[in-house]
Amino acid sequence: MNKKPIRVLLVEDSPVALMIFKRLLGSTPEIEIVGTAKTGIEGLELIPQVHPQVICTDLNMPKMDGLEFTKEVMAKFPCPILVVSSSVQAEDTLTVFNLLKAGAVDVFPKPRQGVMGNFDAIRHELISKIKVLAGVTVFTLHRRGAANRETQRVSPRVVPPKNTGKILIPEQKRVDPVVQTVKIPASYSPAPPVPAALSPNLPTGAGSFQGVKIVAIGASTGGPQALHTILCQLPPKFPVPVICVQHISEGFLKGLVDWLGSECQLPVKIAPAGERPEPGIIYFPPEQKHLEFDSQGRFLYSSMGPVSGHRPSVTVTFNAVAKFYRRAALGILLTGMGRDGADGMLELFKQGGITIAQNESSCVVFGMPREAIALSAAQYILPISEIAPLLLKRLMSDRH
Repeated sequence: MNKKPIRVLLVEDSPVALMIFKRLLGSTPEIEIVGTAKTGIEGLELIPQVHPQVICTDLNMPKMDGLEFTKEVMAKFPCPILVVSSSVQAEDTLTVFNLLKAGAVDVFPKPRQGVMGNFDAIRHELISKIKVLAGVTVFTLHRRGAANRETQRVSPRVVPPKNTGKILIPEQKRVDPVVQTVKIPASYSPAPPVPAALSPNLPTGAGSFQGVKIVAIGASTGGPQALHTILCQLPPKFPVPVICVQHISEGFLKGLVDWLGSECQLPVKIAPAGERPEPGIIYFPPEQKHLEFDSQGRFLYSSMGPVSGHRPSVTVTFNAVAKFYRRAALGILLTGMGRDGADGMLELFKQGGITIAQNESSCVVFGMPREAIALSAAQYILPISEIAPLLLKRLMSDRH
């Protein structure tokens, strides 16, 4: 039995860009363009008529721009949104990531007529992103003051090493405030549930935080929003460096770094080759480079091929962190499709490091964390809202 094609709405004011998108998406029977709009206002009018599963929106449009359009969609017709932008100017890239903050899921560089020689690669990436977005979890917030926003509260599950045979913390499920869930693809079914345990308090014996000297974070689809949630809670005197590996379309990394740098209390930068990571700084690998360490713990770039389909790869960096820092490492694996980072988290776990996976209900796509959990590599399984508080308690409060 043939699957129904994914219904896509294009919101784009450029006739040339619209033509290119139709050519790219028209090459597969798996996607159906159910409508096109030149402005955000037209797009909002079309949504209840064509019922799209994914919306692709431009950034700069007349009457209603992409940011306002995204806010309206999330408030009225929650749906996965792919932001399409041709600009890499600082002010526009910041707006792109503000769209993600407002509820959009991912970004994609707008294809231009003069650079279509790489048509097959562009088509493959765009179609792959739309397929992922068609089966993600969409999170929305009612419009209200930031101080009154409801947040998800789920008690952590902690999985100790296999040989103990004990589970320290039970999971206590509570109702999320405003969450619309679109069916996640069958290939990303949840991992087997972790058995309940006895203590309702935060764990004290699931690994020592006292000696942690570095935090490494990996993310993919939904990652910019998840990183924002965690990193913006870290104070200026955070005692260890933070390394983040985020899968993102080429050309958007600098915008991500600038956006997080403008929102967070800690400085955010591309990791400089040959330098050692410093406490209280957030680092990202450069585009198309794996990030590792030399024998002295200095940043080292690698141009070896993609791992798990990605360069930079979360697993490559996690492996490097595990090798150099061993028990002094803390790894966090966030939302994302695929399995990049799962093997690296297992290596962190084997070396005695602390490992945290984002839980299913707070993930946009429960792929990468699910794979790590399936390997029994995650000691903590937490909602995104609980990860930074745990870091603050264990890496700061408990050290004094």
